[in-house]
Amino acid sequence: MERGMLLAQILGVEYFTLLEAAINNSLNPRPGMRIYIGKDVPRPLIRIIRRISYSELTENAKYELERAVETLVRQREGRIVEFINNCGPLTPRFHALEALPGIGKKLFMRIIEERGREPFKSFKDIEERVGIQNVEKIVVKRIIEELSDPNAKHWLFTRPPAQQEL
Repeated sequence: MERGMLLAQILGVEYFTLLEAAINNSLNPRPGMRIYIGKDVPRPLIRIIRRISYSELTENAKYELERAVETLVRQREGRIVEFINNCGPLTPRFHALEALPGIGKKLFMRIIEERGREPFKSFKDIEERVGIQNVEKIVVKRIIEELSDPNAKHWLFTRPPAQQEL
């Protein structure tokens, strides 16, 4: 590791990607801090080393991950509601909505029915019209499942593990 750099495990915002990065001490990184890591960031400040898996996270990083995902889900509510409004089948017999924890055939059909009448506007709108409790927590749980299970069959919100990408 270069002088003045810290090794950090970070969560990419766009696809909830787990990354290992070298971050300059001058940025004073701390848990939950949001740092821009785009291509135009000077390498002496931040350098992405590699993608990592959930199993490579430290215990502290695993603890912080759920809070970070909760924050991102809240911030991206519009995008997630849009996904719920527009997602379709993953296979001929399995719909993307059924991959959400606690959503079985009955709730899945109710969501399809309600979004057909009028697109959902928010998590609260989904909860009130469909009768689901805490959509935000359901989505957070699904994202954590996708990140922590390298053998998952479907990725709704995250990128597949590096070894399984095409």
